[in-house]
Amino acid sequence: MTPDQTVYVAGHNGMVGSAVVRLLQRRGFQRIIVRDRRELDLTDQLSVQHFFQAQRPDIVVFAAAKVGGILANNSYPAEFLYQNLAMASHAVHAAWQAGTQRFLFLGSTCIYPRMAPQPISEDSLLTSPLEPTNEAYAIAKIAGLKLCQFYRKQYGVLFHSAMPTNLYGPGDNYHPDNSHVLPGLLRRFHEAKLAGLPSVQIWGTGSPLREFLHVDDLAAGILHLLGLTEPPDLVNIGSGVEISILQLAQLVARTVGYTGQITHDLSKPDGTPRKLSDITRICQTGWSPQISLEAGLQHAYQDFLQSVERQTIRSN
Repeated sequence: MTPDQTVYVAGHNGMVGSAVVRLLQRRGFQRIIVRDRRELDLTDQLSVQHFFQAQRPDIVVFAAAKVGGILANNSYPAEFLYQNLAMASHAVHAAWQAGTQRFLFLGSTCIYPRMAPQPISEDSLLTSPLEPTNEAYAIAKIAGLKLCQFYRKQYGVLFHSAMPTNLYGPGDNYHPDNSHVLPGLLRRFHEAKLAGLPSVQIWGTGSPLREFLHVDDLAAGILHLLGLTEPPDLVNIGSGVEISILQLAQLVARTVGYTGQITHDLSKPDGTPRKLSDITRICQTGWSPQISLEAGLQHAYQDFLQSVERQTIRSN
């Protein structure tokens, strides 16, 4: 991977895509291609084909996706499956047709079975049933990574995939209902602090264990993988450290300076009881996470405050 190559970053307005673009720019890449949804609808096959034929990027980082938390996944499963499946299949095929030799597809560790052995290795894929609350999204991402694997096998192109764990950081989505757990907690505790509320309620028992990775660590991992001559077909990218949802809520409360109580809504689901990714495979290639959860949360909260002040906060 050299700075004179053309790199298309799909989903550049999202948290992951924007982090990748920032890091590419810092490393001297000048030929970065981006398109927003108004310029290129990735669910429109003909538009995607025309784009790739016209641009012919050397490298693709595919970070585009329809994403959301438990509520969004439960409420809109048809949209999550159709849109993510369409985007992946259109882009992978069009990239191959246009002669792209390097394509890195980004999924999520939610592709793994609900009761996969912990920590979850890449070999756990398709060994038992998925978590029902995000099954639609997971199926679409599994299809995308399998497309990359089989195009690599059949056509000899270097199409491969990375599965990040739960992410957070600059550019996160802070929607009060449809966001992921960490940004959702950050916003709720911040607003509770401003309103002087005596308590903040979290979903379920707070016992499920989760792993979190700062998006800048992910961006570094992505560029690391793009620098390997023979990357794995599929590799996890995570922190290798887990924390309970209750402990996370307590850490977020301390970060924002909220001193009230934390209560539980036991009518809401916990989701997968434990989800820790095995990051042995990527660490063996020479990468490791650098940003602790405590430091990363401070960084994320400062970015959140600046976004609120500038009125640029994502909430969709």
